[in-house]
Amino acid sequence: MSFQNPVFIPGPTNMPESLRRAVDMPTLDHRSSLFAEILHPARAGVKQVLKSQTAEVFFFPSTGTGGWETALTNTLSPGDTVLAARNGMFSHRWIDMCQRHGLDMQVVETPWGQGIPADRFQEILTADTGHRIKVALATHNETATGVKSDIAAVRAALDAANHPAMLFVDGVSSIASMDFRMDDWGVDIAVTGSQKGFMLPAGLAIVAFSPRAMAAVETATLPRTFFDIRDMGRSYGANGYPYTPAVGLLNGLNQSCQMLLDEGLDNVFARHARIADGVRAAVHAWGLELCAVSPDLWSDTVSAIRTPEGFNATDIVTHAADTYGVAFGVGLGEVAGKVFRIGHLGSLTDVMALSGIATAEMCMADLGLNITLGSGVAAAQEVYRQTARPLKAAA
Repeated sequence: MSFQNPVFIPGPTNMPESLRRAVDMPTLDHRSSLFAEILHPARAGVKQVLKSQTAEVFFFPSTGTGGWETALTNTLSPGDTVLAARNGMFSHRWIDMCQRHGLDMQVVETPWGQGIPADRFQEILTADTGHRIKVALATHNETATGVKSDIAAVRAALDAANHPAMLFVDGVSSIASMDFRMDDWGVDIAVTGSQKGFMLPAGLAIVAFSPRAMAAVETATLPRTFFDIRDMGRSYGANGYPYTPAVGLLNGLNQSCQMLLDEGLDNVFARHARIADGVRAAVHAWGLELCAVSPDLWSDTVSAIRTPEGFNATDIVTHAADTYGVAFGVGLGEVAGKVFRIGHLGSLTDVMALSGIATAEMCMADLGLNITLGSGVAAAQEVYRQTARPLKAAA
């Protein structure tokens, strides 16, 4: 690999130099008043990115997986029933975590490449007249398949069923890159991490609780210690932490939120959509297909690209790393060896995306696929030329 080349994995993402400098800071006494000047603005910034007026935001030294555990252990009790769709590797892992915590899972098996079946959720919730189901889980952006699910439709399903279940959303690879409306969509807990749309190193689980989720904390009995938001909340009230925080990452998160808000969230989302459109145009020019089965499911942060039957897609990723020093994502779970993934989120520009597209073309041609060099690049160039934005709008 080469540190001079951008990465095209779905995270961790490329880091702007200003955020690298923000993370690389001198040691700070986290019990001093200076820490509060980092902590509270970061919490306020994340609320703005989530488009929430009422959420309580918590930061744990962890990753998105720790954020999942925070959501479950703070609001549920052993034996509670949870509804989820398994449509990719990350929804599968959240289901697995629930099962390990002794929760009763009702799983809707969904083909990989499809989104969350909101209509099926509505049927199940309507039939649950005793309201045994306490939570519906939703993965907003399934990173393994490049599938974006409609969270507003999931909320509408709960409402149509007149069901009191809470809605927990994994937004790890969507938040800060694609539009996310915590309040408008009635999301009770949103989970993300520092290493994707926020363009920072891995190390922070970022979890937002609605007022309803905060109320559920008081009756939940699953064990929690490190991830107990009650301890965290009390410490925030005293401008501190219940243990040693990741101060540099929090400082970076504060700066990241300001960078995103300065660019304008609508501009951030439009930039991701434009770059994704170019990648998708390249895929179609190559004569290949996306794992996501229809345009309404196409992710603006990662494209999982199917290769021809009998070809090992992982070879593209290995060849790119070994020959050109460029990182792409391998296929995971049911699509391992069947897809390779181009991550196009975080600190990325049209020009950077073109370098990734060109590298993928070279790799596929080197490995004998029927790819015309320049075809995908030209298709993406047309998209970017027609939708170019002034430099001042780019991150």
